[in-house]
Amino acid sequence: MPRGHFGEGGCSVIPFASSLLDCVSCSTEDKHLGPADYGSSVPRWCPGCGDHSVLTAVQRLLADENLPPERTVFVSGIGCSSRLPHYLKTYGFHGIHGRALPIATGVKLHRPDLNVFAVMGDGDCCSIGAGHWIHAIRYNMDITVLLLDNCIYALTKDQTSPTTPQGYASNTQPKGSWLPPLNPLTVTLGVTNASFVAQTAEWVPSHLFETLKAARAHRGFSFVRILQRCPVFTPDIFQKAVRDPGQIELLVHDDGIPTAGLENLYKNRQAHDPRDLHGARRLAEFDGKFRLGLFFKDASAPRYEETRHLPVHTAQERMDLLDREFDRYAV
Repeated sequence: MPRGHFGEGGCSVIPFASSLLDCVSCSTEDKHLGPADYGSSVPRWCPGCGDHSVLTAVQRLLADENLPPERTVFVSGIGCSSRLPHYLKTYGFHGIHGRALPIATGVKLHRPDLNVFAVMGDGDCCSIGAGHWIHAIRYNMDITVLLLDNCIYALTKDQTSPTTPQGYASNTQPKGSWLPPLNPLTVTLGVTNASFVAQTAEWVPSHLFETLKAARAHRGFSFVRILQRCPVFTPDIFQKAVRDPGQIELLVHDDGIPTAGLENLYKNRQAHDPRDLHGARRLAEFDGKFRLGLFFKDASAPRYEETRHLPVHTAQERMDLLDREFDRYAV
């Protein structure tokens, strides 16, 4: 289908069909679709890029949940990962740098019936989009958020990002990053009203899929950080963890991310109740181990799209409410 563009280098809307979002005639709710049915154009990512693994997991999730393409929206900003909406046969909005979350928020507020996903890179979310990120956490709207973190600005060819390890050389800081990296987990867990925070890795596909499935099931702002390799600019950052399973620690709990089938490969396990916020913050601190799993979940956290809608009263009900309020001050 043709794509609608809003200016050179600006936003683009990627429609699933030429009809409107709420078109009934194109509905697929009564059909069961497979992962391949959600595929669109051939991905143009580099061979070996972790984005391929994420795309596969997302297509599998959409098929597993049987989400109607015409009622599913993927919103992205700018970056290699932000091309993901182009490769899905759903509605998509390829926005500008750092603005995926306010766009996704607007979509969800206007159409709360839609399945809304936001996809961002580490520079996209944690740098120019940091202000939106913090307030989106606080709003806790029912959006599934994927942060694909390869620790570099890859699309703009090897620039230090907020999550680049200290001392790691790039084109913009050839002598190495001057500052310690920002930790997306601890930041998210430190914001008021956080409700779902998880971490997974693109080279552990079963865990990646189960994490996305848990995030999708949660009602609220589901934040998933995905550790992701860039084969061109940061091929070595996660390579030790890929080759040495001992550097991975799985968080396990009955209410956490299922880890069936990973017992023989990943033997380091940490029991963690995702209702324990203080424990989550402690485990989120990087100490040499990459922890995968559900750090925190609070299903009771208020959701903005629900709390902002006040009950609608009839004229008589409004008069009765006013009378009761006036009676409080009657002498």
